[in-house]
Amino acid sequence: MVALRKCRCACKPLSTEPAISTIRRRIVGRRVAQVSRLAKRIVMQFDHGESLVIEPRMTGLMLLADPPSREHLRFEWQFAIGKSRESVYFWDRRGLGTVRLYRERDFAEELGAKLGPDALAMTPADWRARCGQTSRPIKVALLDQKLTAGIGNLYASEILHLARIHPAQPASELKPQQLQRLHAATQEVLNAAIDHEGSTLSDGTYRNAVSRSGRYQNEHRVYARAEEPCPTCGKVPIERTVQAQRSTFFCPACQRLR
Repeated sequence: MVALRKCRCACKPLSTEPAISTIRRRIVGRRVAQVSRLAKRIVMQFDHGESLVIEPRMTGLMLLADPPSREHLRFEWQFAIGKSRESVYFWDRRGLGTVRLYRERDFAEELGAKLGPDALAMTPADWRARCGQTSRPIKVALLDQKLTAGIGNLYASEILHLARIHPAQPASELKPQQLQRLHAATQEVLNAAIDHEGSTLSDGTYRNAVSRSGRYQNEHRVYARAEEPCPTCGKVPIERTVQAQRSTFFCPACQRLR
C-alpha cells in the first residue's frame, strides 16, 4: 500500500498533472504492481491500472536513501511492506521535473505521441527508418525524444564518438555501415552507463538511487574533455562545439565529416 506526501518547498514548484490532491486521492492505499523505466522516465503502475510517471529531467533524483538536502525535497512516497514502511523520495533542485498520473486508457496513447521507441530496443532497421526521416545533424536528431527515446546530451556525444560519426553529419545521409555502428555504439554506451549507475559530473547533482555518485564519468571518451588528447587515435585534441544550444564533444580525426 502506498501513501504520498508533498513536501514543503519554497523553490520553483514541479509540474504535476492532475492536481496533487487528485493524485493523492487516486493512488493512496493502492498497491504498486510494477515499477519500470520508460526512456528517461520512471513508471509506477498501480493495481487499478493507473500509472504514475515521474520525469526527473536535468536535476531530479528518485531516491531510496535520504536526499542530499531537505530544501529541495519535493515528494515522499511511503510504502507499507508488512509491518514496516519504506520511503521513496523525489528531490529536484531546479524544479524541472514532472509528475503525471495517467489513467490506463490514456497511458500508451499520450506517451506514445511524445516518445519514439526506446533507444535500447531499436534495431539497425529502426535506425535506418528513423534517421531517414530527417536531415538534421545526427547529434541534434539523437536528442529528439520522438525520434528515439532515452538518449541525453552527454550520451549522444559518447555514442557518436564510439560509432566514428561526425555530430554534424545529416541523419538522412548516414550510410548502412554507419547506421550499424550507431546501433552497436548505442547499445554499448547505454548499457555501460547503466552498469556504472550513470555519470556524476563536477556539479555533483546526479546521484544514484541510494544517493551515491555514479561511475560512468570515469569512462567518458569525449564528453567534457575538450583539448584533451583523443583516447582513440591519440593524435588530436577533442573539440567542443554547440549544436541546438547544447555542448557537443568530438574528435575531428576519428569522426570526419563525410
